[in-house]
Amino acid sequence: MIVFTRFVMRIKLLFVITVFLACNIVLAQDTCTSKILIDADKLTVSCGSRVRLVYPYRSVPAKPYVKELTTPSGVNILRDAPHDHLHHHGLMFAVKVDDTNFWEEKNKFGLQLHRSFRNMNILGSRQNWETVFTDIIDWTSFDAQKVILKENRNLTLAQSDNATVLTWQTVLKTFETVQQVKIGGSNYFGLGMRFVKSMDNNGTFINATDKEGETLSGKQRLVLAKWCAYQSAVDGKPVTVAMFDHPKNFRPVTWFTMLKPFSYLSATLKYHENPFVLKSKDELSLKYGVAVWDGKQSKEVIEKAYQKWVKPKKSKK
Repeated sequence: MIVFTRFVMRIKLLFVITVFLACNIVLAQDTCTSKILIDADKLTVSCGSRVRLVYPYRSVPAKPYVKELTTPSGVNILRDAPHDHLHHHGLMFAVKVDDTNFWEEKNKFGLQLHRSFRNMNILGSRQNWETVFTDIIDWTSFDAQKVILKENRNLTLAQSDNATVLTWQTVLKTFETVQQVKIGGSNYFGLGMRFVKSMDNNGTFINATDKEGETLSGKQRLVLAKWCAYQSAVDGKPVTVAMFDHPKNFRPVTWFTMLKPFSYLSATLKYHENPFVLKSKDELSLKYGVAVWDGKQSKEVIEKAYQKWVKPKKSKK
């Protein structure tokens, strides 16, 4: 196990980045320690004694993903591989590439294979910290013999204004021998989030426009907005989860929302209506945000967090 650590003092900031093998760290009461821990199968980000994010990258059925993402108080809002949809893995990014399906895990589905981690860093202070890492991923055929796409997945996890904020940036390029691919899929393909069971069927979706959007079957909807949020509760504890669209994405996000038979939220680009052709030497860059709060947050609080995410201040090193 490898541990990347930065100690953050309340009064005087003392920045120390160290690498340990199988080490234990004892924290003083006036110290918050942000850590990135890497073991054989997963990467974990924590601050003090609280886990903030768990990211399995090996020994996974098909793809690396975020298995746990918590509120500032430590409440996890993600569910992994429920019995009704085993291919739903917490927060995951997947689409269809030509005839290869990277979303569902059946009928010779595509694989996202972790190759290496890069650009690990820890910045900030006790109240406002930030961890960064990049996952280098190959998108391959089911037998892993053919590489179709190369991905640089940049994840930044921060705590700011009483929210845990994850920035997910994916940069896709065709493999060197591939001339072009068509990126498409169903109306929910993209960056999707499955919530813990206690958040199913009992929450409320809100968005920046207050519009309900296009109604699909049952409680499914597609709505165009710069952000969409879900207000619910985890075992009786109110939480709010918002997803943000970045204005530099090549196409505005259409949010897929569903309340029944389970609750789901996905950032889609309507690939089912308008597939995207990615040519060699070009790249597809997509950037999304996920903010998680304790308690039921107002539209004003979510909008303020969105504006801060879109126009962030530079971190002090």
